[in-house]
Amino acid sequence: METFTKILVANRGEVAVRVFRTLRELGIGAVAVYSDADRDALHVALADEAHRLGPGPSADSYLRGAVIVDVALRAGAEAIHPGYGFLAENAGFARMVEEAGIVWIGPPPAAIDAMGSKIAARERMRAAGVSVVPGTTEPASSVEDVLEAAAEIGYPVAVKASAGGGGKGLRIARSADEVERAFETARREGEAYFADAAVYVERYLDDPRHVEVQVLADAHGNVVHLGERDCTIQRRHQKLVEETPSPAVDAELRSRIGAIAVDAARAVEYRSAGTVEGLLDTDGSYYFLEMNTRVQVEHAVTEAVTGIDIVREQVRIAAGEPLSMTQDDVALYGHAIECRINAEDVTRGFLPSPGRITAYREPGGIGVRVDSGVRAGDEVSDLYDPLVAKLVVHDVDREHARRRMLRALAEFVIEGPTTLLGFHRALLETPCFIEGRTCQDVVESEALAERAQELEQLSHVRTRIGGGADGRSASTQTRERVVALEVDGRRHEVRLRVEEPPWAELARRHRARSRGLSGDATGAIRSPMQGTVLSVQVEIGGAVRAGDLVCVVEAMKMENEIVSHTDGRVAELRVQAGDQVSNGKVICVIAASSGDEA
Repeated sequence: METFTKILVANRGEVAVRVFRTLRELGIGAVAVYSDADRDALHVALADEAHRLGPGPSADSYLRGAVIVDVALRAGAEAIHPGYGFLAENAGFARMVEEAGIVWIGPPPAAIDAMGSKIAARERMRAAGVSVVPGTTEPASSVEDVLEAAAEIGYPVAVKASAGGGGKGLRIARSADEVERAFETARREGEAYFADAAVYVERYLDDPRHVEVQVLADAHGNVVHLGERDCTIQRRHQKLVEETPSPAVDAELRSRIGAIAVDAARAVEYRSAGTVEGLLDTDGSYYFLEMNTRVQVEHAVTEAVTGIDIVREQVRIAAGEPLSMTQDDVALYGHAIECRINAEDVTRGFLPSPGRITAYREPGGIGVRVDSGVRAGDEVSDLYDPLVAKLVVHDVDREHARRRMLRALAEFVIEGPTTLLGFHRALLETPCFIEGRTCQDVVESEALAERAQELEQLSHVRTRIGGGADGRSASTQTRERVVALEVDGRRHEVRLRVEEPPWAELARRHRARSRGLSGDATGAIRSPMQGTVLSVQVEIGGAVRAGDLVCVVEAMKMENEIVSHTDGRVAELRVQAGDQVSNGKVICVIAASSGDEA
C-alpha cells in the first residue's frame, strides 16, 4: 500500500505486535511507543522505531493522547492505529489525531460518540426497531434510581457504566441489598477507566449466550458482516474463550443478526472494523447489547474462518480504498477457537499473577496461531491487563478444533507467573463445553479449579523432565541484559544474554514463599496481589463476619474484593484508600469476638 509509509501503533503488547505484522506485509514502517515499564517489551524490539512516552506513572503513559500525537508528528507517521483498549474508543483522541493532519485508523469520531455511550446507543437502536435488553435509556444518578428501575424490570439487574466495556464498570445486583455496592462500583470503574461515571440499568439475563457480529464498513457505502463469534465463556464478565461459528447459531439466525449489525453500522455512518455485541436468550430472542467501535481481542477467530485480515482492511479503509470483498464473497470455513492465556490464578478466584516469565515456548503445527507480546525473561507487569497470549486454533469442525486446542495447550510452556493454561485444558475436557453449552456453573467452580491445578502441575513436571522450554537443562537459566540509549527521545538498544548464577532460582523461590505466607491462623488478612486500595469498608473496633467485604484492591486493571475469612472485630487496620499494597501485605487483623459479643 503506497498511501502510508509509516504508521504509529498507540498501544502495547500482543495487539501492537499483531498490527506490526500486517504493516510489515504491506511494506509500511511500524512505529512503537512505550512506557518506562515497557522499555524491554517485545513490541518495542519488533518495531522499526520506538519512542518513549515520557516520565511519570507508567500505568497512564498510553493514555497521553497529546504526547502520542506529538511522537507521530516527530516520527513522520502519516496514520495512527489505536489497537484496542486505552484510546481506541476515545472520540476526543480521534479528533486530536485528525486535527493534527494524521489519518485515524478507526471509525469517525461521531460514530464513536454515537456508540460509545451505551445509553445513547440503546436509545438509537430502540428507535431503529432493534430489540434491546429491557432497562433504562436514561442515566441512573442515584441508588434510588437503580432501585426504582429494578422494581420495574425485576431482579437480577446489571448496573453498567455508559462508557464501559471489557467487563469494566459492570456489576450485578441480585437483590435490593446489593444495589448500593453495585451502583458505587460501576460508577467508580466508569470514571477510572473511561472518564465517565454515568451508569444505567438493564435486566440481567441469567444464562444467555454472548454472541457478537464482526462488521467492516468503508467510505464508499459498503458494509459487510463476517459472521458471528460466541463469547459466552467468561469470568467476572470478561471473556476467556471465543469461537466461531457459534454452536447455537444456524444459517437463518446468522443472516438475521448479521443484518442487525449491518443496519447498526449504517445508522451511524460507520467506517472501519467494529463489533455489534448481543445476547441470545434461551428462548431464541436476540438483544442488542452494545457496539465496540474498534478491532476486538477475539478478531483472530474470525480471520481464521474467513481468511480475511481485519487489520489490513482497516488500513485499506483509512487509506480511502473500498473493501476487498462483498457480502457474497464472505464464507465461513471450518471452526476456530481462541483461549485467552492470562496471568491469573484460577485456584485463587482468578486473581492476577504478575511476575517474570522464566520459561516460554509456544505451540506450533497446522492450524495453530499464537498472538503474544512476551518472551522468556519478560515481566508481566501489574500495571496492565493480565493477558499474556491468545492461542487460536482452526480445523474442519468444532470437535476437531477442540482436540487441536487441547494439543496446543499441552505444548504451551509458560513458567513464572501462574497462568490459565491448566484452566483451559480442564474446561475443554468438560461435558458442557464438548456439548456446546454455556458452562455457566462450571467456569468458576472449585472442581474445575482443582482439575486445572492438577493439569498445570503435571505440565511443569513434564517440562522439567524434558529439559526446559528451550532444550537446555531446566536448572540452567539465562538472563537478558539490555544496554539502552535514548537519543532525542528515540530508543536504541544492544541486547546480551548471560547465564544466571546457580543460586538465582533458589532466591526466586524463597521470595515467592515469603510473599505467599498466609496470615489466616493469626487473624491477619493479607493482600493476595500487588495493587492500589480503592476503598476500605471496615474500621477499627468494628464487627465483621466471614465473607464481609474488607476492602477493594485494584490490580492489573481489575477490581478485587478482599473479604474476611473469619468472624470477629477489627483489631488493627493498616491501609486506607489510595495506598499501594504489595502481595502479602497485612491489610487488617481480625481478633476473635468474646462469646457474649457474638
